Amino acid sequence: MRRLGLDHVRLRNKLLLLYFLAVFFPILFTNLFFYMSTMDNLRKQREEDISLSLDRMRNDFRAKIDVAVGISSLFYTDRMLISLLDQEYETPVDYLDAYDDYLRPMFGKYSSVYNVIQDIAIYTDNTTVLGAGGLEFLTEDVKQTSWYNSMLLARKGVPVLVHARNAGRGSTFSIIRQLNEPNINSQHLQVLKIDLHPNAIGQSFNNDKLAGDIYLLGPDDRIEYSTNRGVNWQAGAYSLDAFLTGKPLLTRKAFAGIDYLHHWALVSVFHEQESLSEVRRSRNVIIYLALANLIIPALIIIGLTKSMHDRLMLIVRQMNRMKNRHFDPIPYQGSKDEIGQMTLTFNRMSQQIKGLIENVYEADIQKKDLEIERRQAQIHALHSQINPHFLFNVLETMRMRSLIKQENETAKMIGYMAKMFRRKISWHDEWTTARQELDLVVSFLEIQKYRFGDKLNYEIRTDSTAEQWRIPKMIFLPFVENASMHGIEAIGGQGYIDIQLLVEHSTLAFTLYDNGKGMSEDLLQQLMADRQDGETREGEEHIGIRNVKTRLQLYYGEGASLKIESEPGRGTTVSIQLRQQLNIFQ
Repeated sequence: MRRLGLDHVRLRNKLLLLYFLAVFFPILFTNLFFYMSTMDNLRKQREEDISLSLDRMRNDFRAKIDVAVGISSLFYTDRMLISLLDQEYETPVDYLDAYDDYLRPMFGKYSSVYNVIQDIAIYTDNTTVLGAGGLEFLTEDVKQTSWYNSMLLARKGVPVLVHARNAGRGSTFSIIRQLNEPNINSQHLQVLKIDLHPNAIGQSFNNDKLAGDIYLLGPDDRIEYSTNRGVNWQAGAYSLDAFLTGKPLLTRKAFAGIDYLHHWALVSVFHEQESLSEVRRSRNVIIYLALANLIIPALIIIGLTKSMHDRLMLIVRQMNRMKNRHFDPIPYQGSKDEIGQMTLTFNRMSQQIKGLIENVYEADIQKKDLEIERRQAQIHALHSQINPHFLFNVLETMRMRSLIKQENETAKMIGYMAKMFRRKISWHDEWTTARQELDLVVSFLEIQKYRFGDKLNYEIRTDSTAEQWRIPKMIFLPFVENASMHGIEAIGGQGYIDIQLLVEHSTLAFTLYDNGKGMSEDLLQQLMADRQDGETREGEEHIGIRNVKTRLQLYYGEGASLKIESEPGRGTTVSIQLRQQLNIFQ
């Protein structure tokens, strides 16, 4: 491996490199070090302030939740209260007496003492009590609410903090607690629901001194409360990731060791650009100074090296133009330095290369053009051998049938012959579609059925994709002709020809099978043998097959394959596969 040295660096770049390494980068790195140190100290101080604020908010929020949990514990341990609610009353008057003596004071004394409590309600399925004054019935609608389902998922008797969103009525944080166990220690289910005042919840998270947004996340890490006015947390439970932009500083405080706040967390999202804007303005000053130190010396160095650089680049551009065969000389201004001498040498070299290309390369192109024209002429010559051979067989078949039958049925065959003849004279190029080639095959087979009668049956299977494939004309018909004339005609029983044309893996596959007399191994090898001259001999059979084989090699090269399998007395199978690539003759 060649060692990288200064000899491989441009002169202008050497001067720029010297300035960057000796002057610019040392000054830049020194300023960046002081800037990053200042930013790191401010960031650590900000993280500490956020952590302390989150601790205060977490403790304040927990204290308010603890008030509701404590009240729920008083209700949970009050056996008299649960007994009165579980009792079935014969008349409403009996219930009202119990309510006035014990239940009404129980519901009223806590809401008036604690401003964090907005409402206290007990839901019961005891239908003998009256649903008013803090008592509600456990209806089917209540059982479909999210807070009731959260209570069912919790352990019996354990308080649960839920956030219920009520359509059109805002949202409420509540402590839910099941007071008893039906069919175990009582006969009716009692559920306590303590609603917290929204203003009390908001006061726990409002801190004007803290820059950033506060998010209260529930057990599923969904937003249950936020100080971010752009988050409509009262309407739906959104993921925090949906509101994070850039790379903010996240601080998370969990409520560890508290059953009713298990998996709840308090998260602060702090964007550095908001509170560190003053420091970032000093960063802009550093950037401006760095740009000035970069641009001004660079312009001076570029100005000093412009003469050398422009002339060297002119030589380089002219060398690149030589790839497109542009050999114009570089204008010489009479300079006597090394670059001027290089310009003179380059001009002499370019003229020598131009002469070589004109004498050698152009001659080679002409030779290839002549070879292409020769191959095209050979293809046309091979194609011309098919038409007389085929038309002779058709006319001979029609003549023999007319002599034997002495009837006008030949009109139908003449119609097929006219169709084939019109198709032949209407093809002005060497290529056609597979559908047109199959139409020619059908016309030929119908003529052969007319000749052989019930002795010949055939079937053609194809698909729409294969029918649109572009192929050289007259490459299927010679094999159909060979199957009929040399295969079916020579057997005494029923003859059958099966043709299949499909597209498989970007390859057109043509398969022909006949149950004729077949061919011997020697004849098959002679038929498939390559001819160096590519021409046929007078009186030779199977001219059409040799013609197709030669044309496929000329058109496709390695992109086409021809395979013939035959056994005397068992028929013949012909397989042609053409790739979806065509040569320059298409």
